[in-house]
Amino acid sequence: MEKQIKKQTLEGQRVIVLGASSGLGLATAIAAAEEGAKVVIVSGNQQRINEALKLLPADSEGYAVDLSHEENIRSFFEGAGSFDHLIYTAGENLTLQEISKTNIADAQRFFNVRYWGAFAAVKYAAPHIRKGGSINLTGGNAGQRPNAGWGVASSICMAMEGFTRAMAVELAPVRVNLVAPGVVRTNLWNGMPEADRENIFTTLGNALLVKRVGVSEDIAQTFVYMMKQEFATGQVLTVDGGGVLI
Repeated sequence: MEKQIKKQTLEGQRVIVLGASSGLGLATAIAAAEEGAKVVIVSGNQQRINEALKLLPADSEGYAVDLSHEENIRSFFEGAGSFDHLIYTAGENLTLQEISKTNIADAQRFFNVRYWGAFAAVKYAAPHIRKGGSINLTGGNAGQRPNAGWGVASSICMAMEGFTRAMAVELAPVRVNLVAPGVVRTNLWNGMPEADRENIFTTLGNALLVKRVGVSEDIAQTFVYMMKQEFATGQVLTVDGGGVLI
């Protein structure tokens, strides 16, 4: 008699997405809701949260939390209750500079949300994650294949990879994984002049093996997979259109 294969699903599970009012986070919240999950979205701007909630089922929740402050993150999770999966996609607009032009104090601040915010989220979320649940963090392929000007971004990406592996060991059996996107067309690039931004998208898209840069939905499907994949932990899943190969 053949062994019955368990169907992985998010039906009825509670998913908290930090950094979810736009971009990767919002796309992931939408994708999780389409899989039957009850979604909680968190970001720093209440107006954008309200707009994002219009794209989600009526039972979705949204909260404005400044993720650059540990105390805010602690307070949020103290009141959040139990849940199944944490997604962390929060980050500031990207700034790329060669090291000779980089102000170190500015570079340190770049870690506040992308690294320390994730660190605090894991610390305060972990006790509330139900059996079989997961933590899913965001890095990037810049650590594996950096270009000039990516010193800070590359450093954060590799720090997140090390943190992911350490937490997979420390928090087991909670699964902890990281999604490492390549260049994705999101509003995180909006701090760059539009002409420069479009030039990057066009140039890199043409160079990639799939002949385009990513979109938020590409990465959202990856997060959904990692929530449903119950036998993976401590892993880095690179989704970059072949970027590390060129």
